[in-house]
Amino acid sequence: MERNDDVDNNNRINNSNNTDTNTDSIEKIFESKKVPPWQSQLTLRAFVVSFILGILFTFIVMKLNLTTGIIPSLNVSAGLLGFFFVKTWTKFLGKSGLLKQPFTRQENTVIQTCVVATSGIAFSGGFGSYLFGMSEVIAKQSHEANSEQNTKNPSLAWMIAFLFVVSFLGLFSVVPLRKIMIIDFKLIYPSGTATAHLINSFHTPQGAKLAKKQVRTLGKFFSMSFLWGFFQWFFTGGDDCGFISFPTLGLKAYENRFYFDFSATYVGVGMICPHLINVFIGIAMILGDGLYNFVKVLGYTFSGLYHQFREDRTKGDPVSGNSSADLPSLSYDDQKRARLFLKDQIPAWIAIVGYLTIAIVSVITLPHIFHQLKWYYIAAIYVFAPILAFCNAYGCGLTDWSLASTYGKLAIFVIGAWAGASNGGVLAGLAACGVMMNIVSTASDLTQDFKTGYMTLASPRSMFVSQVIGTAMGCIISPCVFWLFYNAFDNLGVPGSEYPAPYALIYRNMAILGVEGFATLPDKCLLLCYIFFGFAIFVNGIRDLVGKNGARFIPIPMAMAIPFYIGGYFAIDMCVGSLILFIWSKVNKAKAAAFGPAVASGLICGDGIWTLPSSILALAGVKPPICMKFLSRSTNVKVDAFL
Repeated sequence: MERNDDVDNNNRINNSNNTDTNTDSIEKIFESKKVPPWQSQLTLRAFVVSFILGILFTFIVMKLNLTTGIIPSLNVSAGLLGFFFVKTWTKFLGKSGLLKQPFTRQENTVIQTCVVATSGIAFSGGFGSYLFGMSEVIAKQSHEANSEQNTKNPSLAWMIAFLFVVSFLGLFSVVPLRKIMIIDFKLIYPSGTATAHLINSFHTPQGAKLAKKQVRTLGKFFSMSFLWGFFQWFFTGGDDCGFISFPTLGLKAYENRFYFDFSATYVGVGMICPHLINVFIGIAMILGDGLYNFVKVLGYTFSGLYHQFREDRTKGDPVSGNSSADLPSLSYDDQKRARLFLKDQIPAWIAIVGYLTIAIVSVITLPHIFHQLKWYYIAAIYVFAPILAFCNAYGCGLTDWSLASTYGKLAIFVIGAWAGASNGGVLAGLAACGVMMNIVSTASDLTQDFKTGYMTLASPRSMFVSQVIGTAMGCIISPCVFWLFYNAFDNLGVPGSEYPAPYALIYRNMAILGVEGFATLPDKCLLLCYIFFGFAIFVNGIRDLVGKNGARFIPIPMAMAIPFYIGGYFAIDMCVGSLILFIWSKVNKAKAAAFGPAVASGLICGDGIWTLPSSILALAGVKPPICMKFLSRSTNVKVDAFL
């Protein structure tokens, strides 16, 4: 699964900026409200709501993982639903006189952080990419390196154990750098900033009124989407049956996977993602796109660091000193935020001891889960991981682009080649990808959360604890949800099925390529790979040269590569969503900006949560009563004659 962070993060800031208040000072609005201590920000109700929403969003992310791998930002939905659940609960308790603690924006931030951390494991856990790519189902499709030592079928026990061992390292790796990133370097972290604006706006009188309307709209489209999924289920009583197999553009187009499949999820995704979103050649394009952006973001990172340290030298190196001395030069908001941010420090020794302890446990444990992954491979990863985690977190602060999957692919090639084909290098490479992805992904997520907490006056300690608890929830919830899919749908991961998991095969083929080299590729395949690899770099270069106004008309190579594997049907759904939002914006721009994300989130959430009852029905052996199938006239004549 490939989360296109460039797409969903840029869109995230566009959506949530519209909810910001039009005042010069946010903190003056909240001046009369006391900031609760960090312990009081971590309430039981916050984690109960986070657990419920975490399950909901994990189902949504898992469904997207296993269909196309394109995952939009769910931060807006998490913040909005967190606000709605707790606000409703506190309103009820307030009327009954039992309310002990009011609902604050700090608690709202804790919920949003915890929910995103929980559902984020469904991405970094690799259930639609490297982890599922280890299975026999995917190995049979690649026809190379599918021996027993290069395959490992999913099991609930080892998946949970693996995630608990690797998912927390990234959190400890960036904790000592939070002050440098947020206050000294003043990194923007656009997604974290946008989420903070959203939460701040909810807790103003005007913003609370808008939030209620948005929640009502979300609930309406959630219900419609859920009921539409339920209705469709009745017509799927066989292979290629139902609305998802409706040949809307003709049978020939349907045979080539080009049709509208009535998916509320991808109509919603189309409303959230910009229109730009709307094999080995595919791998070449993905690698080309990834390499270009890896070099680009790394260039920004090193350039930013160089200029930062140059400025620090002329100013007397504030990075190593106490930034409180520079606070008078900041705005009122930043002064207040910086003081509170520096007040609740997380001791550096906790981060160091935590990292070393988990690293030692990982080095001992992981070779027992994957015997192909030797302890010294893991130790080598953990030596370089903090540097890469810092680079990813810093680059994310500048560009809002997380390169977690790119670092994971780097680990595939390095560790896979190191292990070698005869020693289970394919499985070792995929497992190493998981270790690396989890570290760098959680590192950038936590720094985004620190930025959100900084702007909502939530304590860094409460942010860290919330992220840890959310990650722990995700380490249990995500494998359980995947296990439900894995057992409920017999054709999971099969091309052309309802859940083809395209990135699982992509990641496995990358691992094979890293281990066995180019000699195993079919004739002319390498030439085509070079062409499309170059094409991806060329297109990205053009996008950067023409600037933002011109780039919006040029598609993203990463998204162009996906139809090489699964066809273009999902793009039609997303195009419909983009068209709805485009027309709505022309008719009423203000309403489209305010309620578009709520409508999209409702469509995605309703259809996504329907997968829970549909999975349970499948496990219980309950079959849909009707098969709605479409045949050509000539085939229909033959069927009638046979009957």
